[in-house]
Amino acid sequence: IINDDDDCIETFGSELELPAVMTEGICPSGWHIPSDGEWQIMEISLGMSESEASVRGWRGTDEGYQIKSTSGWHGNGNGSNSSGFNGLPGGFTQWTHKGQITGYYSSGNINGYSSWWSSSESGSNSWERFMTHYNDIVYRYNVIRYNGLSARCLRD
Repeated sequence: IINDDDDCIETFGSELELPAVMTEGICPSGWHIPSDGEWQIMEISLGMSESEASVRGWRGTDEGYQIKSTSGWHGNGNGSNSSGFNGLPGGFTQWTHKGQITGYYSSGNINGYSSWWSSSESGSNSWERFMTHYNDIVYRYNVIRYNGLSARCLRD
């Protein structure tokens, strides 16, 4: 667990490094951490093209809007939650190339950003999904496994 701020944990949960996310029992029985492909299936079902879903970087039109919760995002950054995902702005913590921690998990920044793990590897990294309060698209990127991101479980 990266963050230990009780107020943030109560609202948004803990940020976890991927090794902690991939431990047995992190999801309830009958559930699992979604793969990158399963994230793409959801994004395509929300209107993203198949070719765009596999691209690295910012993608889509309003898929992020459909994934984000209807409240809690900074400014006018809320979504519609029409996907049923209810993506809360839980922030993230990342390691820099110099081994320093940066990120947005403090109470002053938490409601502007969120990142979620996938279970899929990309070389020595793993795929994530990232959203912000200032746009309605979805960022797909491969990040080091020791960043602190949120995790969602998907029904088997």
